[in-house]
Amino acid sequence: MDRFSAMQAFARVVETGSFTKAAETLHISKTSVTQLVQQLEARLRVKLLNRTTRKVNATADGAAYYERVIKLLADMDDAETSLSNAVVSPRGRLRVDVPSPFARMILIPALPDFYAQYPDIQLDMGVSDRMVDLIDENVDCVVRGGELTDLSLVARRIGELSVGIYAAPSYLQKAGAPSHPSALSVPPHYIVGFKWRAGLASLYTLHHETESVSVQGHYRI
Repeated sequence: MDRFSAMQAFARVVETGSFTKAAETLHISKTSVTQLVQQLEARLRVKLLNRTTRKVNATADGAAYYERVIKLLADMDDAETSLSNAVVSPRGRLRVDVPSPFARMILIPALPDFYAQYPDIQLDMGVSDRMVDLIDENVDCVVRGGELTDLSLVARRIGELSVGIYAAPSYLQKAGAPSHPSALSVPPHYIVGFKWRAGLASLYTLHHETESVSVQGHYRI
């Protein structure tokens, strides 16, 4: 038995004084309304309605139950309406974590326009490059680069960023310009290491025509 449908059918019968009129307003058959009310009475083990050939009236128990049912149905309608409004106008607390350059250069400058469109959003923003456990840390959304490894998460591509290898002029004056990427793996060359994931330093991969070279390199920081 669908308890919500049964309570709705019962309330409509009380309000209209008729199974037929209740069925018309609910857009279901009279038989369905009758069965729902009977199932509700069987579940509650009380008689809710007095039925005659001319009119249907609530019993004393039915009248008391009706007062509570209409409050419950109204609360459920309010809950559904609030959710529908939330879809049109999102509200509430949103917890996100994004990399520092993304926050500084893209997200934070866009916040005035964001709040002009969504004034009821409260944003809790973390800025980091670390791996975030969305479930344990109660985070709603992260922005990260790379492939999705946790298949329980839902990801959406929002853009592409090119990655390059750069050197300061002062570094090149001291260590010299490498003639080939493999030269970056041995002194006097050093790299700035970066760990995308805990314990795994990133490999720098360079491509030229048909050749690809991945450089682990030695780091000082």
